[in-house]
Amino acid sequence: MDHTTTLTQHINASPEKVWAVLSDIPGSAGTLSGINAIQMLSEGPYGEGTRWKETRTMMGRQETVEMWVSETDPPRSTTVKALQGGADYTTRFSLNERDGGTDLTLTFGAEVLKPTLVSKVAMALFGKIGMSITRKALSKDLAEIAAKAESL
Repeated sequence: MDHTTTLTQHINASPEKVWAVLSDIPGSAGTLSGINAIQMLSEGPYGEGTRWKETRTMMGRQETVEMWVSETDPPRSTTVKALQGGADYTTRFSLNERDGGTDLTLTFGAEVLKPTLVSKVAMALFGKIGMSITRKALSKDLAEIAAKAESL
């Protein structure tokens, strides 16, 4: 059972500037209003294996999720993963230069790892609502990434 959404934001900044914002995990709480806190779990520059805990408030609930970089191809793409509540979450950012700026495409996917009858029914009933709320939050994240990159 897989749920995916894709959003694209054109940013009036170079891919390198957009990459600088995306790869600044310690600074992301200052860039993205949806993030309450970041706790780095690894040291060194952004790259495969970089790990952190991200605290967000979604639907009135504060939740902390451990995240890590599973792939990176600077400044073209990066993939971030998280496991939470029996689901595997994947967020892929792709940067494509266009019209003197960058198209930043975000693809977010959630896959229930061991679906039970109850989880299948819950996803059927609430999956679209959850993805709609997630899509709205991700759209806001993209706009805030754009604003930060355009200000560099």
